[in-house]
Parts: sequence; structure tokens; C-alpha cells
Amino acid sequence: MPIPESIVRLHAEMTGWRHDFHAHPEIGFEETRTSGLIADRLAAFGIEVQRGIGKTGLVGTLRCGGGSRSIGLRVDMDALPMQEANVFGHRSRYEGRMHACGHDGHATMLLGAARYLAETRNFEGIVHFIFQPAEEGVGGSLAMIADGLFERFPCDAVFSMHNRPSLPVGQFAVRAGPMMAGGAFFDIRITGKGAHGARPESGVDPVLVAAHIAVALQSIVSRNTPPVETAVVSVTRIHAGDAYNVIPHTAHLAGTARAFSREVLGLIESSMKRIASGVAEAFGASAEVDFRIQFAPAVNDTRQAEFAARICADLVGEDNVERNPPLIMASDDFSFMLEKVPGCHINIGTGSGEGVCEVHNPSYDFNDAALPLGAAFFARAVETRLSAQA
Repeated sequence: MPIPESIVRLHAEMTGWRHDFHAHPEIGFEETRTSGLIADRLAAFGIEVQRGIGKTGLVGTLRCGGGSRSIGLRVDMDALPMQEANVFGHRSRYEGRMHACGHDGHATMLLGAARYLAETRNFEGIVHFIFQPAEEGVGGSLAMIADGLFERFPCDAVFSMHNRPSLPVGQFAVRAGPMMAGGAFFDIRITGKGAHGARPESGVDPVLVAAHIAVALQSIVSRNTPPVETAVVSVTRIHAGDAYNVIPHTAHLAGTARAFSREVLGLIESSMKRIASGVAEAFGASAEVDFRIQFAPAVNDTRQAEFAARICADLVGEDNVERNPPLIMASDDFSFMLEKVPGCHINIGTGSGEGVCEVHNPSYDFNDAALPLGAAFFARAVETRLSAQA
């Protein structure tokens, strides 16, 4: 099943859309320009648009025939708060803002599919085009769900896609079951007793306590988590004090935890609170832990994963579909939508050409060669799922 010719002809136009998004990046819940452009284009295609879902999110709805079957197609729109190092013409126009994760490409691929489907209408049922804000750890998926996403726009299944630079263009990766880790951020606030740096015996040093807690937390994965489970606990920030000769009164640890089930995340949280409190008490200090789940584990429905893999194989051949790729310790908040509706999150290869690098890198740029293929996946998923014979 080749890429539809009308999508191939859209390649140059989609590239222009993508470059414009890249040049004007907006971070989570600030995507007013991005969502406005998307809404205007969807409306011009003849698609019904509802804005302001999850603050800056929007949903376009396309109906064809009298069928009630429905499918959701979701992409993210937000950029990252980081400085771009690229010097090409479509580099970021904004200081400290950059599309370093390819969300500009994701939004463009779904726009291309929307235009194709609005023109061809080769399906029977309802398609919801879900453009989500604030994926990068600030709660865009949950905000849309809280605004009644799936009550207002019911979906029998929902599909999403993320680029993978380590996979060549022309290949896909699809995994049934757990695919991406759930992620939590934590803060540990330690209260000791401030003192002169020359008289430590008169105080309780929270810096020493913080150091011991940071080391002890590494025992959670090695000694508390079942060996067959995969988990990560990383302390990424330690802060205490402002002077050379002052033992501070407080210290602060922060970091992230990752696991592939909510049960293991819960075990990490309870173990962290026990360890922090116990270590601090042993030194005469106290510790409070704030553990916040930012991403649920992304678990693909088995049937929907098989369906998505078949669509990919139809487009690029079975040999170009990796059906059991390695688990990914990074996270994507599409996971919260997967907890509400059966669906599948897939990876599309973008890793060919000069200067390819991993996401969240200041030199990253989405590979435009993948745009027609991503649009074709979304389009074929709709035409197959909502065909009159399905």
C-alpha cells in the first residue's frame, strides 16, 4: 500500500508548515499562535473545530456517512524551554525556546492527514484530530481529559506517534503492552539546625543528611524493586547554603523516578519516604518528600498495537516494522489517554540525513523526509478502521 499520491504532493506544503512551527516555538500552555494556525487550517479544510480544550488544546472533528464508529488521532504541539544551536533559516525566532523534540513535525503530519481525509472522505464514521498542548511534563494530556475530552469526543480507539532519530526514515517501531516508562518528579526538603561552619557540633548539618539520603535512595532499585522489573531513581539536583562559613538550616534534593507500572512507582514512593525520613531522623534532622507522578506508564492495547503494526507494514513492508522494540525509559503523557481509551503509541523513524541527533538536543531538527509517511499512517489508520467493510 503506497503513500497516497495526494499526500506525496503535499510534501512541500507540509514542509513549509513544519518550518513555520519550528521558527515560532511555544512552550506548554502558551501555544496560542500554534493552535490558532492549526485551527484555521482545519476549518479551511472543512473540519469542525473546538478550541480551548485543556487551555490551548483543540480538537477537529470530521464526519463521513451516518456511522457512529470513531477514532482519535493525537499529536503534541509544545516546544522546550531551551536555546537552539542551529543556524538554518527556520531556526527558532525566540530566545530560550526550541522545538527540540519534534512536536512541530508531529502536528504537521496530522494536519497533512486531516487535509487528505477531508478531501477524499474514504471512510464511514467519525475522526477526532486531537492537538494536545503541554506534553513536556506540565500536564497537557490531563488538562484535556479534565475538560471532558473523551466525553465530548468519544473514541473507540486512539493512536499517537513520536519520531525516533535512532530509527531510519521508512521504518516504524510498534510494541504491544508497556512501551514507555511512567515518570515522577520528587523533592526532598531536609530541615536540620543551622550553625557556624567552624562549630558543626552546635548544629545539625542538613548537607551531610542530604548526601546520605542521595546514596541510600540508590538501594530502592537494587534492593526494594523486584529484579524482573525495570526502574530508575535519579537525584538530579542538590542545593543547600549560600556561604562558605555557614552550615545551612535546610537542604533540598530533587530528581526523577521511572518505572513501567503504577505499582512499581508506588513502591518507589513509599520506599523513598521511608528512607528519607529514617536517614534524617538518625542524624537528628527531619525530611519531607513530595513525590509527583507526571506521566503514567504508556501501555499499548494489544489489539490496537497489532492493528497499528499492520498499517505500518502495509506502508513500508513487514521487514521495516520493528514489532518488539526495546522498552523506553523516557515518558509521554499520551499515557493518560491510553488509561481512558484503548489505543497505541508508535515510533516513526526520522534518523537519516546529515546532522541527525537525538531529541532534547540544541542541534535537533525534525527530518522532513518523514512527513508524508507519518501523514499516510494516520490516514490509512482511519480508512482501514472506518472502512465500510470493517
